[in-house]
Amino acid sequence: MTDTELKALGVVRNADLKPLTTFAVPAKAKFYVEVKSLDALRRVLSHPELSREPRLVLGGGSNILFTKDFDGLVIGMRIDFLEEIGQTEHSRTIRVGAGRSWSQTVDETLERGWPGLENLALVPGTVGGAAVQNIGAYGLEAAERITKVECLDARTLEPCVLDVDECDYGYRSSIFKSEQCADLIVVSVVLELPKVFEPRIAYKELAAVFADAKPQTPMEVAQAVKSIRRKKLPDPAELPNAGSFFKNPVVTRIKQRHLLEDMPQLVSYPLAGGRAKLAAGWLIEAVGMKGKRAGDAAVYDRQALVLVNYGNATGEQIKALADEVAGKVRLRFGVKLEPEPVII
Repeated sequence: MTDTELKALGVVRNADLKPLTTFAVPAKAKFYVEVKSLDALRRVLSHPELSREPRLVLGGGSNILFTKDFDGLVIGMRIDFLEEIGQTEHSRTIRVGAGRSWSQTVDETLERGWPGLENLALVPGTVGGAAVQNIGAYGLEAAERITKVECLDARTLEPCVLDVDECDYGYRSSIFKSEQCADLIVVSVVLELPKVFEPRIAYKELAAVFADAKPQTPMEVAQAVKSIRRKKLPDPAELPNAGSFFKNPVVTRIKQRHLLEDMPQLVSYPLAGGRAKLAAGWLIEAVGMKGKRAGDAAVYDRQALVLVNYGNATGEQIKALADEVAGKVRLRFGVKLEPEPVII
């Protein structure tokens, strides 16, 4: 493949990925291209050589950890738009480009007077990433607002639309993370937002903010969420990280009961189906790993769920620390911690 062909498609060879991820670890891609439209994405994927390369779609880079270079094509998703496409008496429907900042999308909908996403304020990453990961925070998951996910099939170059019921959403999971959907690239997401503001403030930290008062606007909830997040989570621009590194593990109620018998102060939450969710941050603190540092890789000293890069950590070093944390939790509690970020 000639440099002239690469330039015509906007493809960069041997591209530096460090500034494109919030962990800011050193890594390179064999090929890198940013796409701002569906046509541009099709042009790249239709190239006979590029189409044969291993492929990775990168949104905001806030949910990925590179432990090595990527020997293939990295696609920077930059399809960015927001439009209202319908209304009913009780809701409005919007369509958002997969490359649009999720946080910006929340802010813009609230500025337009559209409630519904306020509990997910300040979550990093893109709209496409939110649909793939099923982001959630403070009592709301993205799947509760998503109605359709619009994709491009990288193999056939044909559009494909999945209704929310086809997305198989679960806790930080979706069908898009499965092998069967490896060829589907999310290009836009359709969300349905309620017209009437119904505050969700049952989450412990939000409930503490409002006490007996009831927020009158979604902006009040968003501001409270932002304040809580800023106190708990470091700004990746100042201290590189990918937010919560581990999922809160889900166990059976029987396992929960046995753990509570051994350690009554265990933080856990009942779930449907005879299950319970454990607070991963509490488990990590309990095994003495909060604030643990190995070179420039560290467990954040203000929130044990977060791993941080103090400047020169490599992806391998961060993963090694994550493995150490997970190993200690499993040894002490018999509970497996799973990472939230994609690890390359």
